[in-house]
Amino acid sequence: MALGLPLCWNNSVLPALGFSLRGRSVANVLFAATYTGVFRGRPNWLSASGLRWGLGSSAVVLAGYGAVLAIPALRKLPAEIAVLVPETSTLEWIAVHIPVGTVLAEEAVFRATLDPLLTTHGYPPALGAADFALWHIHPARTAGDSLPVTLAATTVAGLIFSALRRRADSATAPALLHLAINAGGALLPTLAAYVETRLAAGSGIGRLPGPMTIQP
Repeated sequence: MALGLPLCWNNSVLPALGFSLRGRSVANVLFAATYTGVFRGRPNWLSASGLRWGLGSSAVVLAGYGAVLAIPALRKLPAEIAVLVPETSTLEWIAVHIPVGTVLAEEAVFRATLDPLLTTHGYPPALGAADFALWHIHPARTAGDSLPVTLAATTVAGLIFSALRRRADSATAPALLHLAINAGGALLPTLAAYVETRLAAGSGIGRLPGPMTIQP
C-alpha cells in the first residue's frame, strides 16, 4: 500500500481532479501530510546534520549551474530553451510551487516516510527510488518529455536523495538538494538568456528581440 498509493495519487487521482497549478500544490501537500501521518514518517526536518549535508550538496549543484553560466559554449544551451511556466509567473513557480508543491511534498512522501518504512521491513533502497521514478510518469507525458529518459533520471536522483537521507538521518538534506536542482534548473535558462543579452549589448550588437530568443 505504501508503494502503490503515491503512484495512484500522482498518475491517476490528482490528474483526474483537474485542479489548477495552485490547487495541485495544495493537494500534493495535503496528500503528503496524510501519507506521512498514516505511515508514521520520520522526516527529522530540524536536524543539524541534515542542514549541513543539504547545504553542502546544494552548493555543488549551484556551482555547476554557475559554471554553465560562465562558460560561453555551455551557456548558449540553456539560453536557447524557452521555459514555459503554466498558469503562473516564474517567480511564483520558483518561490512557491517548486519548494512546496514539489520538493516538500515529494520528500515527505519518499525520503521521510517510504524510505524508512522500506528499511524497517528489509527492502533495498532501490525500491523507493524506483517508486519515485514511477511517480513522474504522468507529469512526463503531460510535458511531452521522453518517458525512458525521465524514468532513468528520476531513478538516479531517487538513489542519490535516499543515500543522502541515510547519511544525514534527515529528509532535510535531500530536500535542499532537490530544491537546488529543480529551482536552479528552472531559473537557469532565464539567467543564461539575460547574460547573453547583456554581453550582446556590451559588444555593440544591440538589444536582442526577447529574453528567450538568442541570435547567433
